[in-house]
Amino acid sequence: MSKKKPKNVIVIGAGIAGLSVAIRLQNAGFKVEVFESNNYPGGKLTDFSKKGYRFDMGPSLFTMPQFIEELFSISKKNIKDYFSYKKKETACHYFFKDGTTFEAKSDVQKFAKTAAKTFNVDENQLLHYFGRSKKKYELTSTLFLEKSLHKFSTYFTKDTIKAIFNINSLDINSTLHDYNTKSFKDPRLVQLFDRFATYNGSSPYQTPGIMSIIPHLEQHYGTFFPTGGMHSITQSIYQLALDLGVKFHFNSKVDKIHISNRKAIGISSNDKDFFSDIVISNSDVVPTYRTLLKDQKSPEKTLRQPRSSSALIFYWGIRKEFPSLDLHNIFFSEDYNQEFKYIFKKQQVYNDPTVYVNITSKENKSDAPKGCENWFVMVNVPSNTGQDWDSIINNVRSNILEKLSFSLSVNLEDLIEFETVLDPRLIESKTNSYQGALYGASSNNKFAAFLRHPNFSQQISNLYFCGGSVHPGGGIPLCLLSGKIVSDLILKNI
Repeated sequence: MSKKKPKNVIVIGAGIAGLSVAIRLQNAGFKVEVFESNNYPGGKLTDFSKKGYRFDMGPSLFTMPQFIEELFSISKKNIKDYFSYKKKETACHYFFKDGTTFEAKSDVQKFAKTAAKTFNVDENQLLHYFGRSKKKYELTSTLFLEKSLHKFSTYFTKDTIKAIFNINSLDINSTLHDYNTKSFKDPRLVQLFDRFATYNGSSPYQTPGIMSIIPHLEQHYGTFFPTGGMHSITQSIYQLALDLGVKFHFNSKVDKIHISNRKAIGISSNDKDFFSDIVISNSDVVPTYRTLLKDQKSPEKTLRQPRSSSALIFYWGIRKEFPSLDLHNIFFSEDYNQEFKYIFKKQQVYNDPTVYVNITSKENKSDAPKGCENWFVMVNVPSNTGQDWDSIINNVRSNILEKLSFSLSVNLEDLIEFETVLDPRLIESKTNSYQGALYGASSNNKFAAFLRHPNFSQQISNLYFCGGSVHPGGGIPLCLLSGKIVSDLILKNI
């Protein structure tokens, strides 16, 4: 008896979610091909090198490594042959406008002890906050992060019933800022916990209080630094996919998803047709419908959801080492909440923004020439709706240089020997992310999770969706989970 021919799967986009689902389905016996418009994998999680400096271009925080480890485990491969990382003792270093500095320890007990002294707050009050965050996560993770929210079977489980009975403890009817204000008196501490709204590109004034689960993920699971920088995450799982037999087509922009009798049957790319049993889009859901499925009825209410924030990033080669900046994750804080009022209410860039600096050469000396540092300098900005970005870039650059020069007691501009900029326009063109939004739709209301596009088409069979623009959301851990959700859905349907 001949073996059953494996089903063919086409994945559109070699982002982290696309790599995740490709690895899972290849392991399950499918024949997987990935089509990517760029000449490299990883989507936003990539890097570049120039004049002796190497920069990670996309996400700069590595948490919940268990989701990457799982890909190697199910593939029966030793992760040490592909990827390594180390846990950081300090997650971030904060510089506040009033001169306060705070070293945020990764260990929750150490964090609480240090924060109690810095912000004059009871240590147990902080531990109580983290305890409530943990409870929220444990009540909702299987429902909101690990399963499709758009399948009835998800709601008929013990975990879902337990979450419903504890709904009042989830703080879904208050904003994250209101919840933090009730939890802490010191506005600096409120600001610190409000910033976790940025982990999904939302506003602390609008996103619900349940988002206080995010600090738990950082403190409970820890923060890590991959050997070789964040781009090594992409390199390792891409190599794993290759070793498993996944086929990649780079410089292969997909022009259309073919539909026949309400079923996805393949794609067109580079003037050729490729047929398959299953099609998975790892492309942003908006251009997927507007371009690849333009002949099909689109879910307009979903596609018109407000976008998450984007980013304006300056990559600077700095001709100096700063011994005082002994951490590579640094926040120079201003009126963070005022910044988000501008971003989400006026679609404008706040003139005096909070600045996030990542210096990977603190960990990887080879990322910069000797005696120099590579600075990834980011501010949160609105998604691209036609703003005058050239003017914005000039103004923001001046403000950032003034702020950092004052904080570090140095004329920083004189030390910059290399510079390039990434703005929402380039993010949109390079990654096909609608309006350059980093996380698809924002999570600025309590129903946002349910309004995200599902991981499958409700109108077209054999068509699935993964990545930051669909459930469960953006960021490395959630993109990896979206690949897992899609894989599980497909395996249940065959």
